[in-house]
Amino acid sequence: MDFEPSARTKDYLERLKRFMREYIDPAEARYREEVQATCQAGDWKTWKVPAVMEELKARAKAEGLWNLFLPDEKLGAGLSVLEYAPLAEEMGRSFIAPEVFNCSAPDTGNMEVLWKYGSEEQKARWLTPLLAGELRSVFCMTEPDVASSDATNMQATAIVEGDEIVLNGSKWWSSGLGHPKAKVIIFMARTPEEGGDRHHQHSMVLVPMDTPGVSIRRMLPVYGEYDAPHGHGEVHFQDVRVPASNIIAGPGRGFEIAQGRLGPGRIHHCMRCIGAAERALELMIDRGMRRTAFGKPLLNLGGNRERVAEARVAIDQARLLTFYAAWKMDQVGALGAMTEISAIKVVAPSVLQQVVDNAIQIHGGAGVSQDTALAGFFAQARTLRIADGPDEVHKGLIARLELAKRGHSRG
Repeated sequence: MDFEPSARTKDYLERLKRFMREYIDPAEARYREEVQATCQAGDWKTWKVPAVMEELKARAKAEGLWNLFLPDEKLGAGLSVLEYAPLAEEMGRSFIAPEVFNCSAPDTGNMEVLWKYGSEEQKARWLTPLLAGELRSVFCMTEPDVASSDATNMQATAIVEGDEIVLNGSKWWSSGLGHPKAKVIIFMARTPEEGGDRHHQHSMVLVPMDTPGVSIRRMLPVYGEYDAPHGHGEVHFQDVRVPASNIIAGPGRGFEIAQGRLGPGRIHHCMRCIGAAERALELMIDRGMRRTAFGKPLLNLGGNRERVAEARVAIDQARLLTFYAAWKMDQVGALGAMTEISAIKVVAPSVLQQVVDNAIQIHGGAGVSQDTALAGFFAQARTLRIADGPDEVHKGLIARLELAKRGHSRG
């Protein structure tokens, strides 16, 4: 295996770094100011997209730094998972960069679903404008009333009635639900099939957000922050009727699609974690060498240099493990790389959490304020230890696969 970036990756990475240095880094403070000025806390109905975001997106699109995640040479950059991984890392250094390049969740996963499984009609109506950045999308899987670490617990239903499908249920932590440009939801729910196994009882359905019966109840804060104008919300579906043609790939294929969706998405999340960890380490070092206490730079006190060294080792280990998972996905697909994908999902957010925690300690009170990116990075890390499957589920899967190698059945 060879993790040396391809010529295409090197070219994109050089252009990406220049764009971030010249345009995104200077715009971060303005973006936050515009969000605070135009978005009223949890009232998503007041939220607006900051003008600076639209300016940055137009520039990125014009420069060809657009849809870099999609492995299709006509619709995206045509990069493999491994080729895209360093680009995701670079974007992870900034909270706004993924959206600037039309590479942010949940849109990336939703676009990949439509690209891989969508009908021509579905692609024309939803994929094309998503790729153009004309609208945003939402993914509804997690539910408030069941333990979502086991997705087969899902209570929401999608029942086929003639040429329609009827949706009922509640979802929450639906990312992107508050975005003013969010126009379509991918809704995952039970479609009971007598005789089918537990992984063929669910469907994914495209639901326009203005469909009667779709009701946004609230946005959910993470450590007091609402992540406007993106948001993570609770939404209820009551007798929502859409054409049966809105089912993606047909009834009962929800789990198959979910596995295909979540594999690349976990790589993207983990590489962004590594980029965030790199930035946190830089902030830690700069702050630790600028500030003095007891006559010494902070980094020369209390074992802080050891923490810098430990951070470097942990970040590099996480990066190599993620590269390996990306390489294996390219070779054998997501199902063949289940151990590696679960491993990075456990490792990368935990590494970010630890590096950021140490960086916050060096910053003192500033570290837990909004004056730096550290509080946001900590929330990102802690959230990702739950999102896309909690640590315990991924560890359980790894253990089960290891036991199977020794001939032991599932316990």
